[in-house]
Amino acid sequence: MSLIRQIWLLLFGTLLLAFAGSLALNADAARQTLQTQLRVKNSDNATALALVLSQQKGDAALMELVVSSLFDTGFYRRVRLVGSDGTVRFSREAPATAHDAPGWFVRLLPIDSTPGVAQVSDGWRAIGRVELESQVAYAHDELWHGTLRSALTLAVLGLLAGLGGALVVQRIRVPLEQTVAQARSLERGEYLTVAEPAVPELRRLARAMNSMVERLKMVFEGQARQVDTLRRQATCDALTGLANRSHFMSQLGALLQREDGVAEGGLVLLRVLELGEVNRVLGHATTDRMLLTIAQALQAYTARVDGCFVGRLNGSDFALCLPAGGVAEETARALADALRQVLPAFGKQAVVAAGAVEMRRGVEIAPLMGAVDLALARAEAQGPFAVETAVELGGTLGRLGEGGWRQRLHEALAEGRVALVEYPVRDLTGRLMHLECPLRLQIEADGTAEPAARWLPLAVRARLTPALDERAVALALEAIARDGQARAVNLAPASLADSGFAARLRGRLLAAPREARQLWLEVSEAAAMEQFDLLRELGRQLRPTGARLGLEHAGERLGRIERLFELGLDYVKLDTAVTQGLAGDNVRAGFVRGLATLLHSLSLQVIAEGVAQEADATALRECGLDGLTGPWVSAQAAEPR
Repeated sequence: MSLIRQIWLLLFGTLLLAFAGSLALNADAARQTLQTQLRVKNSDNATALALVLSQQKGDAALMELVVSSLFDTGFYRRVRLVGSDGTVRFSREAPATAHDAPGWFVRLLPIDSTPGVAQVSDGWRAIGRVELESQVAYAHDELWHGTLRSALTLAVLGLLAGLGGALVVQRIRVPLEQTVAQARSLERGEYLTVAEPAVPELRRLARAMNSMVERLKMVFEGQARQVDTLRRQATCDALTGLANRSHFMSQLGALLQREDGVAEGGLVLLRVLELGEVNRVLGHATTDRMLLTIAQALQAYTARVDGCFVGRLNGSDFALCLPAGGVAEETARALADALRQVLPAFGKQAVVAAGAVEMRRGVEIAPLMGAVDLALARAEAQGPFAVETAVELGGTLGRLGEGGWRQRLHEALAEGRVALVEYPVRDLTGRLMHLECPLRLQIEADGTAEPAARWLPLAVRARLTPALDERAVALALEAIARDGQARAVNLAPASLADSGFAARLRGRLLAAPREARQLWLEVSEAAAMEQFDLLRELGRQLRPTGARLGLEHAGERLGRIERLFELGLDYVKLDTAVTQGLAGDNVRAGFVRGLATLLHSLSLQVIAEGVAQEADATALRECGLDGLTGPWVSAQAAEPR
């Protein structure tokens, strides 16, 4: 039983006991008073009657007349004259008169009417004694009415006391609930502080909790800084801060194979010509400044274009990956022209050449790199700041035009040409955690189902991602209802910007509570960086439904999300670029281990994406991850359902 409920029960019990006790004491005191008054009245009236009877000189007729007259005008139950020999000379009696007090009240609080007795004499001759007893009905009526008035008065006072108690309880309840909510947020890995209440004891408790939360935040921030340091050591070039070759190639591979990667893109390879000679002539310091200038020129693209990333492949080679098709050569020439303006300041030896190639989803990295290397070799042969383009490795997304693609997307959605594909996600024991279910669209009525990489950019431009995500959720709920197996659906970051999306999603999940508890919803890491408030609101809306919320393709920027603990997440899926090739890279393994520790401190499950080799799976298990997904996991024997 909660503390507040115990306080309410204690308050109610105290008021009830006080009410009953006060009423009982008041009624008993009134009863005692009435009994005393009746005894005194009977005694006084008996004495007065005896005096009158004594004046009748023993005349029985006159005495009887006096007694009858008194009996008829008063409220007496019995009046009688008993002779000196003990015989009753005459007696007048009346039954108890009707009264307002109920029978149970009369039985509960009986009033005794003690008879008044006085001696009657004729001079020195004793005639006998008179006995007089008053009626008690009117006393019970008065006691009943007085008790009712007392009960009403006490009830009003009790109500006022109850209202006062309610105010006190409310004053205690609010800070207590805030403290409980704070403790629960800590359990979820969220670090929230509360205002200190006015109640001294609760103020000390709130202050202690806030202090603990601040210390935990400091610990988390320290872990985040440590993880970011490990990330830079594992994935970044020490001089320029760009992605090193291993990490860049992992990013590129993940982009080309991911369901929601790019359908078409471009790759630019930039080489500093004769870097050894440049270093000898210009010196290490000048050469380093030149390399930093090139890195800054490349990073300018990542700041302007979402999804663009760069890397330093070796001492002299830099790479730039573009998330859009048809612009690789143009970008390479613009980059070469920009560097033509700034590099001569370091010396005439500071020159570069560039190669470019168009690419599409699904192409293998080896032929792609071979093609761009060939283009770079041709450019290098031509001389400083030359640019060459390789033969195109893919089709063009825009053959239909934007209007045509938009029309195809509307038709596919309206005609129900949408479906979920399923990939298993397993825990470390091999048990199926959930099925990862990306959405595919059959763009042409007689065509094949296309992955998100083909249609997602156009869906974002056409503002169809909320409708597509809602359809994906509906399909997942239907599948869960059929077999009871948990499923994960990814949501596009663009859907979060729809003001009604979170509310509609919440309504759909509340309408299917059993299935909702088996649904995992995930958004990309970029959404946590760029749409933090919208993602936090989505988490708040989803929490009552029982659905889980997580990040996918994460790891690159997790340590830089300052208030990650406020998002209300349940799990994080680490990107293939972070987990691939872990078995042979101790530095990267240390980064993943630190990242897992950081996320576990927030009570988040950590799952690795894109696991393609058993050696990587073993290394990931040793890093403390909770689950795996990818080609190697899908190839394992299916677990019986």
